[in-house]
Amino acid sequence: MGSNGFKNTLHILIFLIFNSFLAQNTKQTVKGKKVVSDTIAVKTDSIKSDSLLKTEKIADVVKTKADNNKSDVPKKMTILNKNATVVYQDTQIDADYISIDWDKNQIFARGKLNDKGKIVSPVITTQGGKKYETESLNYNYKTNKAIAYNTRTEESEGAIVASKTKKANDSIYYLRQGKYTTDEYFLKKKDSMSDYYLLAPKIKMIKGKESSRVITGPVQMYIENVPTPLVLPFAILPFSEKRSAGILIPSFGEREDVGFFLNGLGYYQPIGEHFDLKILSDIYTKGSWNLRPEIGYKKNYRYTGNFIAEFGSRIVGIKGLDGYSQSSTYRIGWRHSQDTKANPYFNFSASVDIVSTKFYNNTLNNNYIFQGNALNTQQSSSVSFTKRFLNLPVTINGTASYSQNFATGLVDLRLPQLTVNVNQFYLFKPKTGVRTGLLENINVNTNLSFTNSVNAKQDELFTKSMFDKMQTGLQNTIGLTTNTPLFKYFTFSLSANVNNVMTTKTLDRNYNPVTDKIDNNYKKNISGFSTFTTSASLQTVLYGMLKFNKNSKVQAIRHMVTPSISFNYAPDFSAQSWGYYNDYYDRTGMLVPYSIFEGGIYGSPGTGLTQSVGFNINNSLEMKVKSKKDSTGVEKVKIFENLNISGNYNFAAPKYKWSMININTQSSFFKNKLNVNMSMMLDPYKTEFLPGIEQGIRTEKFGAFSIANFNAQLSLPLSEAILGERKDPAKEYKTKGEIRYENYYFDDNYYARFKQPWTLNVNAQYSYNKGLTRTGTKTFSVGLDGSIKLTPYWNINGSTYYDVVTGKLAYTRIGFSRDQRSFTINFNWVPTGGPYKVYDFFIGIKANILRDAVKYKSRSFPNTTSSF
Repeated sequence: MGSNGFKNTLHILIFLIFNSFLAQNTKQTVKGKKVVSDTIAVKTDSIKSDSLLKTEKIADVVKTKADNNKSDVPKKMTILNKNATVVYQDTQIDADYISIDWDKNQIFARGKLNDKGKIVSPVITTQGGKKYETESLNYNYKTNKAIAYNTRTEESEGAIVASKTKKANDSIYYLRQGKYTTDEYFLKKKDSMSDYYLLAPKIKMIKGKESSRVITGPVQMYIENVPTPLVLPFAILPFSEKRSAGILIPSFGEREDVGFFLNGLGYYQPIGEHFDLKILSDIYTKGSWNLRPEIGYKKNYRYTGNFIAEFGSRIVGIKGLDGYSQSSTYRIGWRHSQDTKANPYFNFSASVDIVSTKFYNNTLNNNYIFQGNALNTQQSSSVSFTKRFLNLPVTINGTASYSQNFATGLVDLRLPQLTVNVNQFYLFKPKTGVRTGLLENINVNTNLSFTNSVNAKQDELFTKSMFDKMQTGLQNTIGLTTNTPLFKYFTFSLSANVNNVMTTKTLDRNYNPVTDKIDNNYKKNISGFSTFTTSASLQTVLYGMLKFNKNSKVQAIRHMVTPSISFNYAPDFSAQSWGYYNDYYDRTGMLVPYSIFEGGIYGSPGTGLTQSVGFNINNSLEMKVKSKKDSTGVEKVKIFENLNISGNYNFAAPKYKWSMININTQSSFFKNKLNVNMSMMLDPYKTEFLPGIEQGIRTEKFGAFSIANFNAQLSLPLSEAILGERKDPAKEYKTKGEIRYENYYFDDNYYARFKQPWTLNVNAQYSYNKGLTRTGTKTFSVGLDGSIKLTPYWNINGSTYYDVVTGKLAYTRIGFSRDQRSFTINFNWVPTGGPYKVYDFFIGIKANILRDAVKYKSRSFPNTTSSF
């Protein structure tokens, strides 16, 4: 047998036949076939020869190769030294030293030793394309049994290191003192110590064709070789791309009102190909508890969604003492979305979220506090569908909606709502193919809607009281518009709108002298009304340019004005001739008009004759300034993106012919970093106040133009980019950190340099409403949220909301996160908010392979509709 090549088949055949004649204690005959190795490392004293079936024949040829080769015929041994290789069937063993005992059918392999006798290069065993590393192994090539020491096996995204491994057959392995980790530095052999591992004294690994799994006894997590209190009585780790069951790891912390907690402890179970189940629980030391089952579903290219339920009991205080309370909460949700490719002519979606009245006030799920949902005062749900047709210009929309108001306790239920929209069309077809003139440009928009709704208390739902309050209505709207150029620079437009409404209830209102109240009685009868409005408008665009000296920083200012004037007409539908209004006598005996359709689904017809002239002036103002950064040498800076002024004068109004003057503006500064939106209403009539009286009287004295109300919103999203281009440490410094510090770069003085991204969003809201009061009311609040990386591995984020008027913090959250390579540590803290003061701590493993067995975050199907 040559030292650099495989033995040829003839030499091996003669050698094996010769050995078989010399064997005095065996009856088997090894036929002339080459032989191969197996996969897992074993020591020489680990497998006894009497355990072998001596009548069994070698199934294949054993092939060997080494730099130094020695055969001991009397002992029936082959010794391979330096770059030794043995191949048997689908198994290959590569080691520094290999010995083959032909009598016992055993192969012993050992890694390379250094001068101190320590193994510095492992034995590598390859079986079926899978590699295993061991310090030494003893392998029986007939029984396929093996024992290995200090083995390293890589499975999917992780590695298992065990002090001793026993191979029972090709499918079952037993390991002692097994450590499992997903640390990519350890997997890539950049680091000899993993940042974390799960230690199990005994492990059974079952390998299959498509997947493998590990079953263990007690498991304990070690971080940086330090044991943690995170212990599981057992674990089943699946090594497969398919979904599998597993425990959901909770976060833990303390909340002021309910004590210490485990939040999100649960279990995940896939159900078939299209469903999965998550059961989460929140447990508190003062007796509160919460249970959250969730079923997710998904069908590729068709739909995805989930059902969720949440119910629990919140206990505050000590039973028998003052301040003790117990309340129950519940929540039912459904999310469904359809893939746009599933059916282009039909779409169905659902976003249902029904909660108990005080669900958010008594929340037991801390995620609602960290996300700010605990401040919710409104909750809405809807289910909708859209139907289109291939050959019909019609679209049908259907909706069922449910809205809760936690402040009033009222529920608005609309079931169902149907709308049939006819696509816009033109009445007259042009002769030349180009539409010109008013007639050819007449287009029609029309739709028909049906609504069934009720506004009631939550405990009245689906009772007789609710059905008595229910209202049903049908509405048809028709809109006609047309336009044409006029005198080259103007656009003339005409429009008319018709609204037809049918309802099942009308109002009968009377004053009750006994109770001194107004009685509203709704009669069940079919009635309806029709309204219409018309308008004509004239619009143009004006441009103005002011240029400056070439040496000036400001090169030019450009002003664009879009003025329009309109005439609007609408009849007085409160006139008796229409029959839409009745009268009742109040306590003073005066006749008071009211609409019999008041409080209806589609409202009531308007009152008063409208013959008004309206105006609208839209402004845009920008300037050009010199800029070295722009390739053109100049840069556009917007002063006002939109400055709109509007109002109207009603000739038919008995008084206050002028309406309020509305001013709205929108602009952005500092290269769109600062966004400002403002709106203001000016009252053209003067309000007079008597001495010592806070409430004023609005007169018909024109020309005051006082501020009736004012609103301003400001948002400033900031980041490191606003400071300009920063130097890249990778290009600036040559010295780079190693292993755990590879994201650091070091200057000549060995100070660490790294990228430090940060974001800061500033939001401010101010409102002032004067009305008829002397001083008016105002609100002013400032909100901040942002994040900063203190180091490449430490991140701080948070948000706060400050009420400037009251001088109090309304909501504040601070969060810390630490990237530990293979897992993250998260800490969230809400220091303000009364009973919602809470902190939460969570450790989660990143690796996808543990997404089901030991879940890092709540996860079901990939890319599914987000959970609630």
